[in-house]
Amino acid sequence: MDNLTHDTTGVIHLLSALASLVFGTSVLLLRKGTALHKRVGYCYTAAMSVMLVTAFMIYRVFGGFGLFHVFAVISSVTLAAGMWPALRRRGNWVMSHLAFMYWSVIGLYAATVSEVLTRIPDAPVWWMLGFSVAIVMICAELVWRRQQSRWAQQFSIA
Repeated sequence: MDNLTHDTTGVIHLLSALASLVFGTSVLLLRKGTALHKRVGYCYTAAMSVMLVTAFMIYRVFGGFGLFHVFAVISSVTLAAGMWPALRRRGNWVMSHLAFMYWSVIGLYAATVSEVLTRIPDAPVWWMLGFSVAIVMICAELVWRRQQSRWAQQFSIA
């Protein structure tokens, strides 16, 4: 386990990432707008927030601010952009919330696959990063195109 996490920050990062994966996947699968969806969504937001804070405390991969930190900044912006419309509830907020939160979870999936693939001994790190992000994002875009109209109809936005 020490090889995987290195220290207490790494353990907190790993546990919050695993919780984010569970809550994020659940939110994607749950019917949107229900009380359960909202509760699980807040759990996802809290777990992601902890994971993102700890991400900025880990520097052993690049010895300083690196590519994973850039992705953590993007993820932070996506998460905030997804929660802002839901908290304000002004105008046509639902699809903005759905889009940003969907891509927040997808970004987490891409980060997870990247993390796993870059831990393969002697793996070409940059190729693994590019490959994993591209595959996850392409698959996610296909699912988004199919689900977007379904979610819009559920909320009578179409």
